[in-house]
Amino acid sequence: MSTNTKAQASVPLGRGRSILATRPLMGWRTVDLLTVAFLGVAFGILYWAWALAYQAPSNGLAAIFPPLQGITGAPWLMAGVVGGLVVRRPGAALFCELIAAVVEAIPGSTWGAATLVSGALQGLGAEIGFAVLGYAAFGLGAAVLAGALSAPLEAIYEWSAYWTDWGMGYKVAYAVILTAAGAVIAGGVGWLLTRALAAGGALNAFPPGQEVREARAV
Repeated sequence: MSTNTKAQASVPLGRGRSILATRPLMGWRTVDLLTVAFLGVAFGILYWAWALAYQAPSNGLAAIFPPLQGITGAPWLMAGVVGGLVVRRPGAALFCELIAAVVEAIPGSTWGAATLVSGALQGLGAEIGFAVLGYAAFGLGAAVLAGALSAPLEAIYEWSAYWTDWGMGYKVAYAVILTAAGAVIAGGVGWLLTRALAAGGALNAFPPGQEVREARAV
C-alpha cells in the first residue's frame, strides 16, 4: 500500500459535490490506516460506554413497543459511517466498524464474541452504502444511506440471536425501526461529527478537511 502522506488531491465534481480520495482508490496511505484505526478505537470506547448505559432507555422503549429498542441500537452503527466519510476508500467503513467492535469487546462486552459478528455485519452494510455510489459521493445523503444500510444485516442476525421469541411482525418492525434510526443517528449524526472534526482542523489530510478549506475560501 502507498505510504504517501501528502494531502489528498482535490477531485471536485461541481459546487456542493464531494472531494474524493486520491487515485487509485485502493492505494491506502499510512495516514489512512492510522486514522481509521484511531477512529475505530475511539468509537469502540464509546460503544463500550453505551453498552453500560443503553439498558434503561431500551427498557423504556420496550415497554411502549418492543421493536422500538432498535432506536437504542443505532449508535452502534456510527463507526462505519464516519470511517467511510473520512477516508473515502473501499474497506474504510468495514475496517473502522470492526476495530470498534474489537475494542468494545476487550473490556468484556455483554455479548462476547457476538460483538465481532455484529461489527462485521454493520460495517459491511455501511460499506455497501458507499459502494453503490461508486465511492464518489460523501455528502449527507450518502451518510444517511450508509447509516441505513448498516442496519438490515444486523437486524436479521439479531432475529435468531436475540429476538427468538418474537413473531415475524415484531422482527420486521424492529428491522424497519433500526434502519430508520441508523439513517438518522448513524448517518445524520455521523455526518455532523465528521463535519465538526473537519471544521476543527482534525481532518486536514483528508477530503472533508479540504472541503471545509475550499468552502471558507469562497
